[in-house]
Amino acid sequence: MASSQWQKRNREEVAALCKQHTFTNYRSQGSWIPRGVIAGSSGSFIFDQDGKKYLDFSSQYMCVNAGHQNQKIIDAIIKQVEQLCFVDPRYATHPRAELGRLLAEITPKNIQKSIICLSGSDANDHAHQAARLFTGQEKFITTYRSFHGSSTSTSILTGESRRWAMEPGISGVIHVPPPYCYRCDFGLEPETCSAHCARHMAQVIEYEGPENIAAIMVEGVIGANAIIFPKRNDYLTTIRSICDQYGILMIVDEVMSGFGRTGEWFAVDHWNVEPDMITMAKGLTSSHLPLGAVGVSKSIAAFFDDHTLWSGGTYTNHPVSCAAAIATIQAYREEKLIENSKTMGKVVSDYLFRMKEDHPSIGDTRGIGLFQFIELVKNRETKETFCGHTGTQGDKGLINRLDKEFLRHGVNVKLHPLGIFIAPPLCITRGELESGLNTIEEVLSITTDQWVEE
Repeated sequence: MASSQWQKRNREEVAALCKQHTFTNYRSQGSWIPRGVIAGSSGSFIFDQDGKKYLDFSSQYMCVNAGHQNQKIIDAIIKQVEQLCFVDPRYATHPRAELGRLLAEITPKNIQKSIICLSGSDANDHAHQAARLFTGQEKFITTYRSFHGSSTSTSILTGESRRWAMEPGISGVIHVPPPYCYRCDFGLEPETCSAHCARHMAQVIEYEGPENIAAIMVEGVIGANAIIFPKRNDYLTTIRSICDQYGILMIVDEVMSGFGRTGEWFAVDHWNVEPDMITMAKGLTSSHLPLGAVGVSKSIAAFFDDHTLWSGGTYTNHPVSCAAAIATIQAYREEKLIENSKTMGKVVSDYLFRMKEDHPSIGDTRGIGLFQFIELVKNRETKETFCGHTGTQGDKGLINRLDKEFLRHGVNVKLHPLGIFIAPPLCITRGELESGLNTIEEVLSITTDQWVEE
């Protein structure tokens, strides 16, 4: 086939070839049917090969934060490709230098140096390695319902069912209950619980021996597993205090919650928490190119001045991806996208508060900024789910039926066994946002509201 002829294939041919010759994520491959063939995108929308437009209410995997086809980012990529596509990490480059400077500027003030890698999994893998090297310990405390990546180590650090296939994997990972206030593992209420799920970590540290523990690793806001957003302001601050008390590291995974998603540069900024390490990806380049990073504290950076960092890769500090990240950070600032996330997030919160009153299938709404979730239930009293379980991944049950309905209405959403994510690009307008929310209301009225068991 001529060099450009492959671009002229029809929808059926593209879908068939993708299925025949490539794998998709986290599923048995034989039953996979592509949701569509996407041929273009712009701002808050994606377009399929037939020209149908879909409002992107998930930013794909909560990653296209600066909007699809952001021209600032595209121009920076083109310019860098024309100058230098690649050089190995032994060399310094202008994009690497500027991105390092910018990350030191926008991350919490104790973070001054970064490992620049290729993805969120990669970033969390590097953080795991660096923490073990720095502390000399191998135990990590993470939460259930967390997701930290798909490599062997990050799969085990993960606190949900996608780790099962990789177990036993690495040793020394202890999981503790998350701040899931709607279904509290301790049967407590947020108004009177005194952040028990965070304070419980101190008890686990005593059981495991503080001298054996390298770090507590948590997400800024638990993302992939239904946006677990604590209804208290002292969750992360309590964990920071516990880490200080026992002299162990605090690692915050901001792969999904970072870069304006919550209405601040990073979720930790809402509570003025300074972690010892902060991991990033997704919104770092608005996913225009792959890139991840691990920001580390001054003391950790100083340690590796005299100790080998046994971590790296061919594509670390990749100049083209670094150039994309620089332009992305500039776009957040110049287009006031983080401010828009905060403003539009308030619109979402107010809308969902009213929606919950009108729709009996809504059990809970939660989140912050443009990082919110609708939890759907058959029965508000019992909190019975539509998927038949309260797990993190797997069969979505009746919730699966919503996908085609949303696509029919021209809205792309990401579904979870427990409900619906609301995480559009940060450039979304109020009109676009309200249109998507209206569509969600319409779909719930003809589906889950009709399935409710009184």
